[in-house]
Amino acid sequence: MSTAPPDPRAERTRAKLRRALLEECADSPLAQVSVAALVRRAGVGRATFYLHYADLEALATDACADIVRDAVDALHAWRGTPDPASPPPALREFFDRITAHAGLYRELLRPGGSGPLGLVLHQELRARSRAERALAGAPEPDLIASAVAATFAGVLADWLHGLIGAAPAEIAQRVWGLLITLHRAPLD
Repeated sequence: MSTAPPDPRAERTRAKLRRALLEECADSPLAQVSVAALVRRAGVGRATFYLHYADLEALATDACADIVRDAVDALHAWRGTPDPASPPPALREFFDRITAHAGLYRELLRPGGSGPLGLVLHQELRARSRAERALAGAPEPDLIASAVAATFAGVLADWLHGLIGAAPAEIAQRVWGLLITLHRAPLD
């Protein structure tokens, strides 16, 4: 059974809605954004919005999903033996970029790593970590993948909410050290 290729028109509409939401949230918190203002900015009808998204939170989570993919890629952007003293440049760049829409990310990624974006981040990071550990034959791929995903989502959320004081380069260094430690922890 094959799946139909994605409809380019639908993807363009979703892209317009995502872009409009990020523009609206640059001026106001998500809770103050209305569907009416959003569809006006996007140049689409209200019914079109609801054809693609159940509500504004679903759109916001979709609009921020790229940051999830960026985070997962940044954490896996190294080759060979990872150096705990030197995080991958992609991880430092990730923390630099996330500040542009920090308010929106804070609304979707709550302290401790919960919230709709936290769930997506945890699922994607856990799956990638587990697959890589299993491929390498490393012990306890389920346990370590869960620990890595929970640690990163929790630290990222707490940093965004100001519970961890650090500049982007510093938090990248600190979280990298934590994750390397988790990967190297003896499990017997």
